[in-house]
Amino acid sequence: MELLRRRVPYSESAFAELVLWRLAAPLLGLSHPYKYSLAYVVLGVCVLRYDNESGKGDHRHFRGRETRFAFDTVESQLASFQRDLERIQHEDRDA
Repeated sequence: MELLRRRVPYSESAFAELVLWRLAAPLLGLSHPYKYSLAYVVLGVCVLRYDNESGKGDHRHFRGRETRFAFDTVESQLASFQRDLERIQHEDRDA
């Protein structure tokens, strides 16, 4: 069941795309029933993405690097994504 699908514009060249589903059962290797993709795209390049895949688990793509992380709650995932997005915006503004 789809719980969230939203595109949030930040500027003419940047937006966030948030998609979240609740599954009937967890994907292989996950302890929670959520499938999600939280992405921040700037000038057509995905610079931040939180997502999960069967067998691969929960992970984050941040400026070209992929790292695993522990999923806690949907709310904490959204908050972590928002903090990283704001960090990128701040760093890019100061560059």
